[in-house]
Amino acid sequence: MDHQKFILDKLASILDVTDKSKATELLALVEAAGRTFIGGAGRSLLVSRFFAMRLVHAGYNVSMIGEVVTPAIKAGDLLILVSGSGGTETLLPFVKKAKSVGAKLVVISMKKSSAMADVADLVIQVGQDDSFPLTKGMPMGSQFELSTLIFLEGAISELIHAKGLTEEGMRAIHANLE
Repeated sequence: MDHQKFILDKLASILDVTDKSKATELLALVEAAGRTFIGGAGRSLLVSRFFAMRLVHAGYNVSMIGEVVTPAIKAGDLLILVSGSGGTETLLPFVKKAKSVGAKLVVISMKKSSAMADVADLVIQVGQDDSFPLTKGMPMGSQFELSTLIFLEGAISELIHAKGLTEEGMRAIHANLE
């Protein structure tokens, strides 16, 4: 068995049924926001960090929630949460706080309806309700995280093309204290 092809085929089938226009809507909200706050939990947090880093490289003001240097969220800001279930208990207080101060909320999830999605300004459902059966060789949510990572990298590619960003310009913003 070609395990790489098996994984790529599964991810392609998930992304084939994901609404690509949601990437454009996401980018419009990022563009309109004063600041963007991004977060998740577990593996979804790792995916959210990828996206946050790319937005920083593209010149946006981005903070990861939960960091000691993260400023207060306020009206005009945007909170983007990656949560497969859309109901991650540790993230729900962030949803409540963002909504209470008038910030916009984007939820990226495998569910179109959830505790988070039901109050979001934009819900990006990666795949469809039946896209994530238990799959031997792709344990514990990796289908969601990997397909979300690719979806968000596609959004960054769209941004790069739309804004005419260059590798050199993005590298100039890349961290140099690592």
